[in-house]
Amino acid sequence: MDVEYGETWVYESMVGAIPGVDVSERVALAIQFVAFEGIILGLAAIYDLWTAAIAGTVAVVVAVTGSWLMLRFSRTVRTLPMPTTYRRLLFGSGLEVVLGVLAYVAFVTYLFVYDPRTTGESLVVTLFGPEPPIAVVYVTLLVCWDLVYRIGASWWASVTGVWRAVSYSFDAETTRRYRRVDALNVVFAATQLLLVPFVTDQPVLLVALVGHVVAVTAATVLSVRTQGREIGT
Repeated sequence: MDVEYGETWVYESMVGAIPGVDVSERVALAIQFVAFEGIILGLAAIYDLWTAAIAGTVAVVVAVTGSWLMLRFSRTVRTLPMPTTYRRLLFGSGLEVVLGVLAYVAFVTYLFVYDPRTTGESLVVTLFGPEPPIAVVYVTLLVCWDLVYRIGASWWASVTGVWRAVSYSFDAETTRRYRRVDALNVVFAATQLLLVPFVTDQPVLLVALVGHVVAVTAATVLSVRTQGREIGT
């Protein structure tokens, strides 16, 4: 389905906005995985950081899976009757980026300020040693942004889903389809739980990851229940 710029998530606009680049969704996802994973394995070989490479590989898998679910969510919701205000809020406001930036700044602050001041070994030292290579830290922060941006998108999708459920009424079939889309957003959020094994000794990050999924799920339940009352289910 053709969409106009300004009515897409930032991630959706990036590839299509590059002159001369016209690739399918599958190819774009494959490029994303191969590029990031190739860099991670290359750096692991250079600096002998194979333990960190495992965490990096899982992070890339989560990011690529999130990209696929994000595209599936947007493609599916565009097939439904979509009020103009809801469409603009969801895709055109750019607030998923704002939420992602706020979360990313909080993450970086934790990683380089809060965590080193706590007792025990910091996460950076655990993964990369006492003198982390600059290139490794750069790629790590890039991959982390990829993940956190998707967290922001999931938050915003759940918030606008609640607003849509409260503000608009649809026929029974459309409502059921919207409820399935909302449920897809829970799956979108839940992919982040694959990172839990790597932060079990980091209570703040653990609470943030699990809390993210709980918050999105709670918002989705509220949206589904609100829509359910409207059609009597």
